[in-house]
Amino acid sequence: MNAAPADQIRLLDVQALDVRLTQLAHRRNNLPELAELQTLEADLIQQRDLLVAAQTEESDTSREQTKAEQDVDQVRQRAARDQKRLDSGAVTSPKDLENLQRELTSLAKRQGDLEDVVLEVMERRESAQERVTELTGRVDAIQAKVDDAAARRDAAYAEIDAEHATVTKERELTVADIPADLLKLYDKIRTKEGGVGAARLYQRRCEGCRLELNITEVNDVRAAAADAVLRCENCTRILVRTPDSGL
Repeated sequence: MNAAPADQIRLLDVQALDVRLTQLAHRRNNLPELAELQTLEADLIQQRDLLVAAQTEESDTSREQTKAEQDVDQVRQRAARDQKRLDSGAVTSPKDLENLQRELTSLAKRQGDLEDVVLEVMERRESAQERVTELTGRVDAIQAKVDDAAARRDAAYAEIDAEHATVTKERELTVADIPADLLKLYDKIRTKEGGVGAARLYQRRCEGCRLELNITEVNDVRAAAADAVLRCENCTRILVRTPDSGL
């Protein structure tokens, strides 16, 4: 293949722009905010799960406390009715009086036991409420960090995307005057060789593979026509000659 030396040199400009586009893509995919967000979001999920569990426990103990208090109230009301009967003098039979007093004693013990249950449930509920408050604070704090990291990520995305658009436009303008067959060859090699399709020959060294040409290769390059499209014998990339090639 033949192409004007100026067109071949222009490939180096295209290559530089393609390298920049690759760098921008790599930077976009490897922003430190992405790893930070991944860690924060995993922590947020864990803390939210713990919060839901604590809220469920608080709700359960709230219902348990209500039920226990109702049980106490029922015993208290029954004891009040029995005490009223006893105080009214309506019960005159010694046996009935004895049974009534025995029931009042039993109810008093039952009320005491139920009140202990209420206190125990209240303590568990207070502990659950404290846990809910603590975990709510943690979730809010982590969410604030997530929001901050997301904002920094989005700002970085905007900056990278703006530069990407600028470089892409510059590449379009640069390739406009390059022969289609030369550009096609460059793109084919670039895809195959890790993003580098053309390399400068500098001081007898290919800047694509960083290897120095041997004397036979140097002589072949010297003998080649100025418009000949040369390839590096080592890495197969388009070898672009410049005044600094050392020939």
